[in-house]
Amino acid sequence: MVEVVIDRQSDENAVRGYAFYDWGKSAFETSVTTAILPFWFSLLFLEANGLTTTVLSRSMSSDAIWSFSVSGAALLVAVISPSLGVIADRRAIKMWWLRMLTYLGAGATFLLCATPFLSVDLRWVWLMVMFIFANIGLNGAGVFYNALLPHMGTDDEMDRISNLAFAYGYLGGGILLLLHIGLLILTDYSDPAINFALATSGLWWYGFALLTFKWVPEPPIENEMESLGLVESTKLALREIRKTVSELDKFKTLFVYMLAYFFFIDGINTVTALGGVFGSVVLGITPINLMVTILAIQFVAAPSAVAFTKLAGRIGTKPALSFSLVGWVLLCFGALAFAPLQLDSHDEYQIQYEWDPSSQSYSVLVDKDIPQIAQKLDYETNEFDEQSWATEWSHVLPVEVDERSDTKKWFVWQRDSNGDSTDERYSKSLLNIGNEEIQGVIDSLSESRFSVSVSGGPLDGASAVGVDHPTNLGDGMLDSIPQTAREHIWEPLGVSVGTQFLILGCAMGTLLGGSQGLARSLFGQMVPETRSAEFFGFFGFFGKVAALIGPLLYGFMTVTFDSRVGILAVSMLILAGALMMRLVDVDKGREDARNEDIRNRS
Repeated sequence: MVEVVIDRQSDENAVRGYAFYDWGKSAFETSVTTAILPFWFSLLFLEANGLTTTVLSRSMSSDAIWSFSVSGAALLVAVISPSLGVIADRRAIKMWWLRMLTYLGAGATFLLCATPFLSVDLRWVWLMVMFIFANIGLNGAGVFYNALLPHMGTDDEMDRISNLAFAYGYLGGGILLLLHIGLLILTDYSDPAINFALATSGLWWYGFALLTFKWVPEPPIENEMESLGLVESTKLALREIRKTVSELDKFKTLFVYMLAYFFFIDGINTVTALGGVFGSVVLGITPINLMVTILAIQFVAAPSAVAFTKLAGRIGTKPALSFSLVGWVLLCFGALAFAPLQLDSHDEYQIQYEWDPSSQSYSVLVDKDIPQIAQKLDYETNEFDEQSWATEWSHVLPVEVDERSDTKKWFVWQRDSNGDSTDERYSKSLLNIGNEEIQGVIDSLSESRFSVSVSGGPLDGASAVGVDHPTNLGDGMLDSIPQTAREHIWEPLGVSVGTQFLILGCAMGTLLGGSQGLARSLFGQMVPETRSAEFFGFFGFFGKVAALIGPLLYGFMTVTFDSRVGILAVSMLILAGALMMRLVDVDKGREDARNEDIRNRS
């Protein structure tokens, strides 16, 4: 029998290999999941189906299908990961599982680029299926990747190794995202460029994972059990899971930490997942502002993760993590104060009517960088029925009606009156349209999320801003906060909403690497090495279940009140987790883990 040493010193080559896995997989999380695939999927879905299609006898929009698919894949892995972890702790198969699931995830990511070879009706389905497989690979591999952490070095080295891996991830994902954004801008978001970006994300993930497979050894296991069949493995896994759940007294500190983790990671993941939606819908930021902010988060988070390692070395892992959680709560409160500046020039409005003296008529234009109008029109937004509104006023709006199917689909008008593509703005000539029609549009916008302005002609200076427009404050329960900040800070300083959102992103990046890395590190310090995969399976389960509850809370509070109340509710989750951290005795948790390792190895 080979003696296994508890709490081994780290091997720097193995640590680099471990960090490079995060470098590789982050390409999927940034370029694919955040920047490219959501809007690409929605466009292909719209092209094939219109706004909705029928799934299981229910009419669903593209965003609903997308969210259900992602949540279903994550929940599937969350449910089975503790069982897989039990087996991986008794056989030397952690690296084998990491390889197989990486092949699945990276391979499915690469195959996202196969859409041009399929019919229009199948392209969105292919993207959805491959994205589900890629998520299963990502989340499944994450269980075994995280389970390697306790084997990478001593407890005192855990902060450095965990945060280093996160720093590699932010940097690697940020570099590739920067290249992809440059490519997409240069090619005007052409289909070949999008498919190339998707394919290279899969290759990036797989290529750097090869360094992990080469440099990170399989953790040794004493008294390795013989291979079992499927039925025997399932029975063993279920038996051991019941045993783990019954061991509350033995690992009381660890279970208290897992409960605290459930709350604060729920809040943090909700903020990161819905930050783009909050920025687009509530603040009205443009797509380019969103991409710049995503890049900033990556490059700020990388050095911040390393800085939190030094902070943890001085004051301890738990105090450093608690410090970052307090920062998240303050960040959420700060987000309540962000607000777009009031519109004060004609070209800042979404729908713009401009007078042409030669034809004695108006043209309607729209700035293509404004997200609220430069997308398909929703059927309903709150109580304002946009479909009926767009149907009634389509002859004077910058929209194009496509009646290829029974369901009308609305697109932004993308060509000028001569049929040529416009570079800066979309336009539509309104010859033989009476001024009273344009005035009717202005009068109809009071309950909408749009803004309209007229320049020149008989209606010069007329304008309207809908009640749901991002600049319109005052109706929300917490709107006094952004109103006061806009009046006394943002407008006097001339700070645009894009710059405000960039500030928010940089603050988020500062906290993100430290909170995620230290949360994983602290868990790894209190987990027995002999049962690391099992406990990290539960760690993943808690994280994935939390990822479902946070958005539901945000959505409920947003529908009941408004989006800013939703952000406040999410901050309470983080605050609850931070307060529960006071009950976590890290030294006791480490002692419990060492005692369990000694029992299992004796």
